[in-house]
Amino acid sequence: MSEKVGKRTVRLSGRVGIISAAGVAGHKEAEGPLKDSFDEVYTDDLLGEKTWEKAESRLQTNAANHALKKANLSPQDIDVILAGDLLNQCISSTFGLRSLGIPYLGQYGACSTMAQTILTAALLIDSGGFSKAMAVTSSHFCSAERQFRLPIEYGGQRTPTAQWTVTGAGAAILSTNAPRAVIREVTVGKITDLRISDACNMGAAMAPAAADTLYSFFLDTNTSPEDYDLILTGDLGYIGSELLKKLLRREGTDISFQHDDCGKRIFNRKRQDVHAGGSGCGCCASVFCSDVIKRLYSEELKNIIFMATGALMSPTSSQQGESIPGIAHLIHLTAV
Repeated sequence: MSEKVGKRTVRLSGRVGIISAAGVAGHKEAEGPLKDSFDEVYTDDLLGEKTWEKAESRLQTNAANHALKKANLSPQDIDVILAGDLLNQCISSTFGLRSLGIPYLGQYGACSTMAQTILTAALLIDSGGFSKAMAVTSSHFCSAERQFRLPIEYGGQRTPTAQWTVTGAGAAILSTNAPRAVIREVTVGKITDLRISDACNMGAAMAPAAADTLYSFFLDTNTSPEDYDLILTGDLGYIGSELLKKLLRREGTDISFQHDDCGKRIFNRKRQDVHAGGSGCGCCASVFCSDVIKRLYSEELKNIIFMATGALMSPTSSQQGESIPGIAHLIHLTAV
């Protein structure tokens, strides 16, 4: 059974992990360095649908079906599905997963949702209440631009600190049945707000929360960066990643050699016009559920931290002049 470790970390029994995962991505993401890692890529970002929102729902459907197929499971084998996205009322998840007929728990953690859904699913299974659970998350560049900024038809200028919302989705199936990526500990993030209000600088808004969660995890577990093969953040991008490292150095912790970020890895910054890197729920979801999981399964990576970060804002809060609170949830996984 799970047990509390320190102030904010929960140590699981060691029997829960990820038995299958799949990541899908759009055409711009397929032009990046991780093209061969994705389970499916699309040349048409509408995916044959009539709207960007329906296309994003299709991303979740396809990612979930790929994960089920790889595990040789049907929807009836899954006890509960936890899913979320960036759109109002999580409509991408609701409409994308309704045909599966799986009991559903909607989640919202902004871009931290992939870690939040996996974390919650792991705790539910470790409690003994469920046997198999699925975690799913997505984002779409065009649907996010329409909701949070301006329709892309406006051709608005992007600032150098802006990040490119990833068109992609990830799905992970968790179980106690011989997982190859075992979840050892989880740390739930705290809402952290340093009063940053620039919606075109998400990395700066989220970095303080990432530093707070990671530092707390090290204290709770009495470990240090050197104990891990990889410390992977969600979508801080280039600016947020540098801020994270600076904030931790102030606390005497240096993650420079172990740290990488999904927002930096998914695109080729020199060849692709993405400014400060990738972002969105689908950023860490597609990277973690494809490239990273495969490296864990092959034991190229044996001991990692996956920490997804999120900006807890809405169009309404931004229009009313509110700041952008951040959150970061952490998962510690090992290959065996």
